[in-house]
Amino acid sequence: MDQNYLDHLNPQQRKAVIYGLNRPGKLPPPLLIIAGAGTGKTATLAHRLAHIVVCGGDPAKVLLMTFTRRAATEMIERATRLVSKVLKLDTSIDLPWAGTFHSIGARLLREYATTIGLSPNFTVHDRSDSTDLMDLVRHELELTQSTKRFPKAATCLAIYSMIVNTRGRLEEVLSAAFPWCEQWTEELRTLFAAYVRAKQLQHILDFDDLLLYWSHMMKIPTIAEDVADRFDYVLIDEYQDTNLTQSDILLNMKPGGEGVTVVGDDAQSIYRFRAAQVENILTFPTAYDPAAKVIALEQNYRSSQPILDAANAVIALAENRYTKNLWCARAAGEKPRLVVVRDDADQARHVSEALLANREAGDSLKQQAVLFRASHHSGQLEIELTRRNIPYVKYGGLRFMDAAHIKDVICILRWAQNMRDRVSGFRVLKLLPGFGPVNAGWLVDTLAASQSPMEEIQKYTPPPSAKGCWKDFLMLLGRLRAPMLGWPADMSLIREWYTPLLDGLHDDPKGRTADILQLEQIAATFPTRDKFITELTLDAPDAASKQSGDPKYDEDYVILSTIHSGKGLEFSRVFILSCIDGCFPSDLAAGEKEAIEEERRLLYVGMTRAKNSLTLLLPQNFYIHRQPARGARHIMTSRTRFIPDSIINKFELAAWPTTSHTPSRYSSSPAVDIGAIVNSEWVQK
Repeated sequence: MDQNYLDHLNPQQRKAVIYGLNRPGKLPPPLLIIAGAGTGKTATLAHRLAHIVVCGGDPAKVLLMTFTRRAATEMIERATRLVSKVLKLDTSIDLPWAGTFHSIGARLLREYATTIGLSPNFTVHDRSDSTDLMDLVRHELELTQSTKRFPKAATCLAIYSMIVNTRGRLEEVLSAAFPWCEQWTEELRTLFAAYVRAKQLQHILDFDDLLLYWSHMMKIPTIAEDVADRFDYVLIDEYQDTNLTQSDILLNMKPGGEGVTVVGDDAQSIYRFRAAQVENILTFPTAYDPAAKVIALEQNYRSSQPILDAANAVIALAENRYTKNLWCARAAGEKPRLVVVRDDADQARHVSEALLANREAGDSLKQQAVLFRASHHSGQLEIELTRRNIPYVKYGGLRFMDAAHIKDVICILRWAQNMRDRVSGFRVLKLLPGFGPVNAGWLVDTLAASQSPMEEIQKYTPPPSAKGCWKDFLMLLGRLRAPMLGWPADMSLIREWYTPLLDGLHDDPKGRTADILQLEQIAATFPTRDKFITELTLDAPDAASKQSGDPKYDEDYVILSTIHSGKGLEFSRVFILSCIDGCFPSDLAAGEKEAIEEERRLLYVGMTRAKNSLTLLLPQNFYIHRQPARGARHIMTSRTRFIPDSIINKFELAAWPTTSHTPSRYSSSPAVDIGAIVNSEWVQK
């Protein structure tokens, strides 16, 4: 036996790997491994899994649960390689109970189906299948025939899923996350009841049911005891991302905690919108008596010490957390930079120039990433990168110009400018109720053949369901075609007409409205409508760039990503856009303490993606939209509250373009604290 396979672990990793496994005839007490960012979490859990087998644990009685198949596969491969090396085996070991929560749940439900009243031949629906079934039930209840557009099936499924996973009431979930659907409360209640009946009649379980049924099954003492006896050891990865149902499954399966190991980091709990509960990891030790052992991994193998010092300072201000202080062996490195820029346009220019300069200095584009709080925050940068021929791949949302609602707005502009443009006209007309492919196709063909398209459309009699909005639509077209209308005022006209339609056309109307406001801001940087439309068309990425994977047209490219999608990744150089109140924290989190704390963790996760260089951008002006009568304007901003004066010494302050001094409100002693004013305006918005 190779006795040295643990020697390369650091002291805390080794302590976590061997904890409780030196008690012959006894299972180890419950263990929580708090694995800070970049501290070797996967390696530690894989080594503990291997050490269990090396110490005599039966692989068939080990339950390993992760959140993705990829994570489970990587863990199994690492552990089996270690075991084979240590025990000098010619073949790899078999870990039959390793997989995602949902896959393990499906297997157990299948085995106990007859005992709990399920058909053993039940079908599992993925999200797409579930959406189709929800849509079918919507039609059967005639909810799609309302005079007002009922929420789409995908939105209905998202609401249903949030209720199941948070155990919230319908009214609470709608108010918190789907306020645009509150007018349909009773109809949604009826729909969800019918959806559940349809699943039961057809012997169908959706993804949420796999956990929900498993959780209820674990509340039956005889079954819970039988399942517990199957597994001596239970290991769970990313425990900070579990929801209430997943936590209940574990606590009911192993109420004493024997053999339980969970790994996670409370400081990286950022998926509350998926019903993840940070409280699960915060309260894990006290869920058992005696309390679970907590071992923190603090030695970081990713970032330089100045970056860790800044990240530690940011998360140290969190109200409720496990105390840990990340450190690394390399003390040298530059401080993270807080760079003040004039506005979003200057932010895009600065980042683009920095990316190219870093590339010339030896860091390829692939070694650099631009992170942001929300997908629409990168809109201005995407256009600037395209102008400069800098290829990029975006994770977390579509490319800005590829989004359906952005295309809608651009097509309205194009059609108003050229009413013989059949493609644009066809898309625009289908935005209106009552216009399907037949009506829209006939009208665009008629207008394309007419000498006076505007006069022709004014004589047209629309379908009955479109009569209520037809007059406003014709007025919009007329005003857009009027020569006296100034640019970019016509963008405001389109926004005011289009945004009320979003509820019925697309999911997440609030997020899409923010995108349209961003497009309006970008439009203001072009001198004329012609130039705006032409340049966006000429700069549009080709088909290869629209693929979800690596672009095929260039060997190097920069990564753009929301922080949510970038979790788990690392880069030599990282830029984080718009580190100002209203973006960090998001204005949507205003007034809710739990949401504010998650925003702090989100910034921390973004900062800890950087290995050698970290730049946080601070636009001085930010574009907001108020009431239609008051229009849209720029406001002065304040540095994110997560970087207060008390920790400003962890950063280097700079301005771009270079000036003789840094604006006072970003210095360590700001002349005017406008944070409260800015926050108040965002709350009103």
